[in-house]
Amino acid sequence: MDRMRIVGGTPLRGRIAIGGAKNAALPLMAACLLSEETLVLENVPRLADISTMKRLLAQHGVEVDARDEQGASGEQTLHLNAAKIGSTTAPYDLVRKMRASVLVLGPLVARFGEARVSLPGGCAIGDRPVDLHLAGLAALGAEIELTEGYIGARAPNGLKGARFVFPKVSVGATENLLMAAALAEGETVLVNVAREPEIGDLARCLIAMGAEIEGIGTERLVIRGKPALHGGRHRVLPDRIEMGTYAMAAAITGGDVELVGGDIDLLPAVFPVLAEAGIAAENTAGGVRVYRPNGHITGVDVMTEPFPGFPTDLQAQMMVLMSVAEGAAMITETIFENRFMHVPELRRMGANINVHGASAMVRGVRALKGAPVMATDLRASVSLVLAGLAAQGETIVNRIYHLDRGYERLEEKLSACGAVIERMPDAA
Repeated sequence: MDRMRIVGGTPLRGRIAIGGAKNAALPLMAACLLSEETLVLENVPRLADISTMKRLLAQHGVEVDARDEQGASGEQTLHLNAAKIGSTTAPYDLVRKMRASVLVLGPLVARFGEARVSLPGGCAIGDRPVDLHLAGLAALGAEIELTEGYIGARAPNGLKGARFVFPKVSVGATENLLMAAALAEGETVLVNVAREPEIGDLARCLIAMGAEIEGIGTERLVIRGKPALHGGRHRVLPDRIEMGTYAMAAAITGGDVELVGGDIDLLPAVFPVLAEAGIAAENTAGGVRVYRPNGHITGVDVMTEPFPGFPTDLQAQMMVLMSVAEGAAMITETIFENRFMHVPELRRMGANINVHGASAMVRGVRALKGAPVMATDLRASVSLVLAGLAAQGETIVNRIYHLDRGYERLEEKLSACGAVIERMPDAA
């Protein structure tokens, strides 16, 4: 199991390419199940979660052809053909590795009239049940049965359009029902849907495949189902969480970095908060430039919320930034109940953080100190990398396999901007 060694204190300077969004690519890959023709996805990141989804689709019978396209970053393009599906079961040994695997449920039952998908189980950052996925599919006419740890969904006569109001916002359930409704008979109206950019990206891909969808970017989606969808070609949007992470890396080190391919509009709640904290961000011809014009960071309060609010996936990174700010900051987490597990590790590095229920009071310190720390989940692990970049001395981040789920070539991108960072095998 690899570790990451970081020697802090070097301002990041240079350019970092922002890859395709993992959280967009995973549902887009599942969308191939809606058609017997080939779906081509450009700008797909090379990540562990993408590899898991490839294996899951392949065991269903999808032909997966990954190609390296020529270009500045040699980006990955996937050709996905689901003409010959041999199994509508998603087994536990694959689903347990990644919760997004449940996204095959809607497309399978919509196209084939049946699906059997393992329950994804628990999660280190809190309970994320699939009840909204199941309630929505039931509203579309699917018969749902839970047996032996599997979700069984049947619609032998096909799904039927319906109106479904989400009792709370759910990104995954919105994606599952959006895909299922694309093949349902008649009109489906989904109300109180998630509005994340990745939802819009999926909708635009489905439209390219022949779907009829209205209301993209709003809380109400109207889908008029089609008997079949055709193939299509779609480019995955930039990863806004990767962009926000590297923006905070530039800020915490006092650097000046251009995030190539980035788009300020993808993080409408983040860059204003960073501006309040003293970090500048401006559009360039190729992306977004981030730097600290006045040399210091000011503490600001943050509350995570569904899009267009501050993303929960950037909460840990923001907490690290606030740990070296002048003054204090209150970080409140409203999405997941166990998303402060990075706090004890940051305290090991000298951070002054006190947790009170769903909020953490962060009082800025003059400097963090390098230390051996342990990653607990994807975003917590990258927050420790950011802390190491800013800390005095050497930091060793253990259990970095979490990083490979969401950040492609992280150490290469950071070292190209001057960071002293390297991946090392476990000492054991």
